[in-house]
Amino acid sequence: MDVRRRLTLFAVTIAATPLILGGCTAERRPADGSAPGRAAADLAVTVSPVDRTRDVPVSAEVGTSVTGGKVTAVTLTDDKGRKISGEPREDGSSWVPGAPLENGRTYTAEVTATGSSGRSTVKRTTFTTAPKSNKQEITSTLYFAGNQTYGTAMPVTVAFDPVIPKEARAAVQRRLFVKVDPPQPGTWSWLEDGSQVYYRAPDFWKPGTRISVRAALEGLPIGKEYVGDDDRRATSKIGRQVALEIDNATKQMSVFQDHKLVRKIPVSLGKPSTPSSSGKMVIMEKHQQTTFDTRGSADPYVVDVEDAQRYTWGGEFIHAAPWSEGDQGNTNVSHGCANISSSAADWLMGVTQVGDLITVKGTEVQLEPGNGWTAWNVSWDEFARGSALPVPPGLKPAPVMGHGHPGAVAGGSSPAPGPSASGG
Repeated sequence: MDVRRRLTLFAVTIAATPLILGGCTAERRPADGSAPGRAAADLAVTVSPVDRTRDVPVSAEVGTSVTGGKVTAVTLTDDKGRKISGEPREDGSSWVPGAPLENGRTYTAEVTATGSSGRSTVKRTTFTTAPKSNKQEITSTLYFAGNQTYGTAMPVTVAFDPVIPKEARAAVQRRLFVKVDPPQPGTWSWLEDGSQVYYRAPDFWKPGTRISVRAALEGLPIGKEYVGDDDRRATSKIGRQVALEIDNATKQMSVFQDHKLVRKIPVSLGKPSTPSSSGKMVIMEKHQQTTFDTRGSADPYVVDVEDAQRYTWGGEFIHAAPWSEGDQGNTNVSHGCANISSSAADWLMGVTQVGDLITVKGTEVQLEPGNGWTAWNVSWDEFARGSALPVPPGLKPAPVMGHGHPGAVAGGSSPAPGPSASGG
């Protein structure tokens, strides 16, 4: 090989070398432009309970926290290999078993998370639930039965005995679930004394709405001294729009159905010594026949009544009162109830539903919070302030158009509930 040829080959080698080295060291970036391996490195998953935790409450959820991706699957199995059904919370913060776990059992959770690159990782945790607690149970009562048709003002109500202390309300509220179809977002709101909590949307429910409720309180630690008592479910629907307005000035009840006035009924309200409450109430129960028994009170009596519809725990009802028909429409003579004629009471029973709104105005006293299902007796802003958890921003009533009537447009410590009836 002559000198010229050797120099030419040397030049080609020198020129090619940087290209070869560059091909070996260049970074191959993913299509999304991120650095190689970064998607996998940034995908971090945290699961609770922490692995090998013992004495976990049977109300436990599988907590999930992911950075760089999202949870795509959760499985929970018991120590016999059986899968536990459940579903994630809307905010993705945890996965909720569909029923309370069993005491003294071991469970394994597998959480699969997927990053933006499509790469997945699985995080596992095994935990053991606590034995049956010997702490006192707080009795909860869900005032929302299944397979019913309720009025458009029906709040979901849960009552507690003893009451829920303020510091424990957020934990309890997180275990109260409501699904509404079609969606109408709402919030829970606590009475100041913690004896009841209500759920409603900013506006009245739309007729035909389907509402499913779960009060998943069994085994839930409530403060240091108590646990929850049970896990309750109910699904019901909302019926036609009905609202009643009772005006003490005119002694008339106006009955609205589907936003139209269908009838006016003369009434006799509570006499000055036993006045009726003014405010926004809800029909709580209906009886073809019942007995008012006030023995032990300052004004004892026992009387059988027909077509009675309760709207306060204190014993205020709309009911047939043939003995006061001469006073209805002009004079208040009752013990606080709304007396109407027998024929009107019979007709009204066929029109109303539990959950229909009753507005009473112009009497001597105002409705006490919690004396009935009083979720509508406050403004939305005040109601939302009663939540122990943050309320979704922007959740407000729809604008009110025109002057309307109760229940026709957007909505704007008591005796313990008992089985006995009182009224007058």
